[in-house]
Amino acid sequence: MRVLKVEKGAVPCQAGATRTLDNCRFCVHSVRFCEDRRWVTSPARAYCILKRATGEVKMEQVSAVECDDDGNEGFRSIMSIIS
Repeated sequence: MRVLKVEKGAVPCQAGATRTLDNCRFCVHSVRFCEDRRWVTSPARAYCILKRATGEVKMEQVSAVECDDDGNEGFRSIMSIIS
């Protein structure tokens, strides 16, 4: 797992690219968001049978994102999985 620090509402993604937190919220690789010093399961995990996240994340309070993109694939939308 990588912990990506939020700067100006975005995080480093792959090969120097940055992504907004709105992208992270819908990325299959986002695991958790650090919201006001507590870790909250990513909304992208709402569709995961094992995790079933249901809470909302207050993106303006997020300081870091936990990412499981070990293969350096970059952003991959959950929409391709659930559609």
